[in-house]
Amino acid sequence: MIKIIIGTNRINANSEKIANIYQEILKSLGETSEIINLNELPDDFVFTALYEFNGKNLDFNVIHDQVKTGKKFVFIVPEYNGSFPGILKSFIDGMTYPNSFRAKKCALVGLSSGIGGGAIAMSHLTDIFNYLGMHVLAFKPRLAKIEENMSEDLLTNRLYLDLLKEQAQLLIDF
Repeated sequence: MIKIIIGTNRINANSEKIANIYQEILKSLGETSEIINLNELPDDFVFTALYEFNGKNLDFNVIHDQVKTGKKFVFIVPEYNGSFPGILKSFIDGMTYPNSFRAKKCALVGLSSGIGGGAIAMSHLTDIFNYLGMHVLAFKPRLAKIEENMSEDLLTNRLYLDLLKEQAQLLIDF
């Protein structure tokens, strides 16, 4: 089962819409998946689940266990202030080091309101995952000007859909 992680805790974010589309793509390819939405993190987890408090926040432990059991991941990575959201970094910091991500595999999908498509955010995140020993798929779609390429909860850009389908198949085969 592939774990899809929505890299923001923003309510009704485009990242969540892309995660749902990605899940449908995986389903069409015969692959099961599960979405982990960072807006479901306990409000206080940065003070009650990280570092010396690792394992002590029961609500966070449920999400932590979802990650620990995963072997392959897709991170939907919105660009915030030239990088990825701080909530995603805090989430990663809450995982058991180094075993939560070591020797596992992931794919990254970047999105942005601007023209970069989250390229810098994915670069920063790739550095972190390399440090943690996670294998990052080289094919990283960049969904630029995301608002202009969506209508309601659907991607209207055919190229973007094709890129997500190609990446999903590569991740399955990875």
